Amino acid sequence: MNEPARPDPDALLRTLALAKGGARPGSGERPRGRLKVFLGAAPGVGKTCEMLDDAAARRNAGLDVVIGLVETHGRMETVARTAGFETVPRKVIEHHGRTLEEMDIDAVLARRPALVLVDELAHTNAPGSRHDKRYQDVEEVLDAGIDVYSTLNIQHIESLNDVVASFTRVRVRETLPDRVLEQAELEIVDLPPDELIERLRDGKVYVPEEAGRALAHFFSKSNLSALRELALRRAAQAIDAQMLDHVRAHALAGKWAAGERLVVAISEQTGCGGLVRSAKRMADALGAPWTAVHVETTRELGLSDAERRQLAATLELAQHLGGQTATIPAESVTEGLSAYLDEARATQLILGKATRSRWHEWRHGSVVDRMVRHGSGIAVHVLTLEDNPDSARTAQASIGRRITPDRWGTPAGYAISLGLVALVTLIGHSISSLGNVTNIALLYLLPVLVAATRHGLRTGLATGLASSLAYNFFFIPPLYTFTIADPQNLITVMVLLGIAVLVSQMASRVRDHALLARNSAAQNGALAGFARHLTGISSEMELGQVLCAEVARLLDVRAALLLPENGNLEVRAANPPENRMETLENAAARWAFDNNRRAGRGSDTLTACEWLFTPIGATGHVLGVLGIARDDTAAPLRIDQMPLLSSLLDQAGLAFERIALEHEMSNVAKLREQDRLRTALLSSVSHDLRTPLTAIIGNLDAIRPADPVQADQLGTARAEAERLRGFVANLLDMARIEAGVLTRSSEPVDLADAIAGAVHDLRTRLTANPIHMDVSPDLPFVLVDPQLFQQCLINLIDNAAKYGEPGTPITIAAQREPGLLKLMVMDEGPGLPPGEEDRIFETFARIEGSDRKGGTGLGLAIVRGFCTAMGLSVSAANRASTHGACFTISFDDAHLTNAEEPA
Repeated sequence: MNEPARPDPDALLRTLALAKGGARPGSGERPRGRLKVFLGAAPGVGKTCEMLDDAAARRNAGLDVVIGLVETHGRMETVARTAGFETVPRKVIEHHGRTLEEMDIDAVLARRPALVLVDELAHTNAPGSRHDKRYQDVEEVLDAGIDVYSTLNIQHIESLNDVVASFTRVRVRETLPDRVLEQAELEIVDLPPDELIERLRDGKVYVPEEAGRALAHFFSKSNLSALRELALRRAAQAIDAQMLDHVRAHALAGKWAAGERLVVAISEQTGCGGLVRSAKRMADALGAPWTAVHVETTRELGLSDAERRQLAATLELAQHLGGQTATIPAESVTEGLSAYLDEARATQLILGKATRSRWHEWRHGSVVDRMVRHGSGIAVHVLTLEDNPDSARTAQASIGRRITPDRWGTPAGYAISLGLVALVTLIGHSISSLGNVTNIALLYLLPVLVAATRHGLRTGLATGLASSLAYNFFFIPPLYTFTIADPQNLITVMVLLGIAVLVSQMASRVRDHALLARNSAAQNGALAGFARHLTGISSEMELGQVLCAEVARLLDVRAALLLPENGNLEVRAANPPENRMETLENAAARWAFDNNRRAGRGSDTLTACEWLFTPIGATGHVLGVLGIARDDTAAPLRIDQMPLLSSLLDQAGLAFERIALEHEMSNVAKLREQDRLRTALLSSVSHDLRTPLTAIIGNLDAIRPADPVQADQLGTARAEAERLRGFVANLLDMARIEAGVLTRSSEPVDLADAIAGAVHDLRTRLTANPIHMDVSPDLPFVLVDPQLFQQCLINLIDNAAKYGEPGTPITIAAQREPGLLKLMVMDEGPGLPPGEEDRIFETFARIEGSDRKGGTGLGLAIVRGFCTAMGLSVSAANRASTHGACFTISFDDAHLTNAEEPA
């Protein structure tokens, strides 16, 4: 306990991960970026404005800062603060006919600024995005070594979601894990409730109609006050945790009591549940974290099953109430508790005082008294343990039944020990026959050591008493009597007896520690062997068999692994293999899988089930459940076996996740290889066809037959050759898009001229469909690549000609909206099947009936590829006023310009 403090490796790694320029733990990659979160109690407190002001100061200091995504929500004060920042163009995503915008991760990574601003950290991305959540986008940016500023409201934190819903009556769906904030620097953006309500009334947060509803519900003063308190407490906890990491990483002494930290000591006694509840109430009143600690000493070997169940129930109660739990081994309760208090930098300790006799306290001492005397710098709260008399009698009876034979020794142990005493007596007689030897008494310590070490304390004490009597009877005058004539011999016998008792206690303690160490080593060895075995497994079936076999061997139970398949849980592995699940077992397994909690016998749910089902999870997701049962229908799991089972399932969960990732990576590699081969094939075929097609078309143009029939046939051949050349051009364009080698420029283009040029190029294919143009000459020019944009128009108009009914017009219209210009190409054909609006732009995708029209399914894919390359968006939908399809190219303000402006 007096060893100098050493840096905590885990805290040091966390500190390095958060430090600027610190590489990520366990990797040799470049330093990870830092995340700073501006945390507020509610919308409208000024998080985004504060983020922009802080970023502006850093930009003015010479830092490279860009906006990845900032939501202004139409607030002019926020819009004004975005001026002067470079903004990375957003990624446009089409979803069910709607155009959605998200942060373009690839563009941010390609730009590689020093700092990027990403608003609304808990936002859920649009379907089709790379990640489901925006915080996952941010983590990818951080992994690339780019710092990130972001904003968050307190109600979006996962652990506080239920708390917020309890008083606001609003369940927030967009949440993020607490671990994201644990790795971030927090800055509180605070605004008193009255000022926030005033901002709402002034229309600075929502429009007046929405502001009125908000004030009547979510934005009441009581709700805002509670949310404000939660935000301040959460920030204080995060800062306290980071401070403790720094203190532990640098091995700094002292409590560092900037915030309260509670520890409650628990044992197997029945009244410890009240201690845990008192600790919870005190922690809530102080707004402090708390931990329930159990110190494991050699006396654990003598605990009964009832006491072990009571201890496990107390630990589970602490977890259920939101506290952390810890079990630490130590020589004594005082030593272990003191070491943990120093490690946790605890400021308050809660102890229970049981009713003990003075004789018991005189023999064993009082933990409470020792902690009060030695607990420097910590407040000690002593509560009286309220024992249940019936429970105490039941536990005492159980103790007597279970541990009496072991604690009082065995007949064989006593017989062996007495035999050793007799052997030492014979050896002593042999030695004394050679002369008067006064040190024969020391020989009797040997059987005492052997008895206490191998058979326990009480056998050692009995052996010590027997040794003293034997020494008196055979070697102290008068011989062969228990009478002691010389007082010096009396002292010798008493000293021998005292030394025997002391040696018995020390040897017994060494024996108990050896048993604990052996059990711990056996458990650690089993876990290490299991972990080594898992590294060579590459299939779920094999992993399931290994897991069931290992659990069955270590816990002496039947084991079955259930994994999800087609919406149901199916038995994928079992030991023994004849296990089958009945209706009740299936219900318990499903409940455990859905709720991520144990179910079945030994739990508090569906206890009539013979099996105990425990979920297997990794990274917050449940992957399956493991069921265990005994042939004698007893409780499948002893309390002391729970940590071992939890460790096995944790390792198995990581292995299942690793196998899934390996399969996913293998599939990705196959898809990449398929894409590479397809691109190479497209490029090769298109280039090989282009040269002979050029020669064929040139020769056909040079032929001038005099016969009208031959002229018609030649015209048909020339038209088909031109159509084939169009297919080859599409193949080349698609190959360029997929290879990422498009070269593009940006020039002002008049929409009317571009449309006229595309119609002119398609004049031979538009004989059956007249063109109706509705393009105002007052529209601004568009900034596009002329060649790519021309090809987009050609493909869209050609597509309308293919699928429009003969004789129906093709309408090309331009519509100006605030911040947007839309160019629409509309036909009067059968339209698009429901749900095909987005798939129609995929490579080689063709809607029902397209085989009769010809085509390769590349035209619209090329349109989307070219539009994406130019920063435009394209969408498809059915016309509302009549039948037919409508394809729309959208230009934002960044792609609009006046004719006089330079390109």
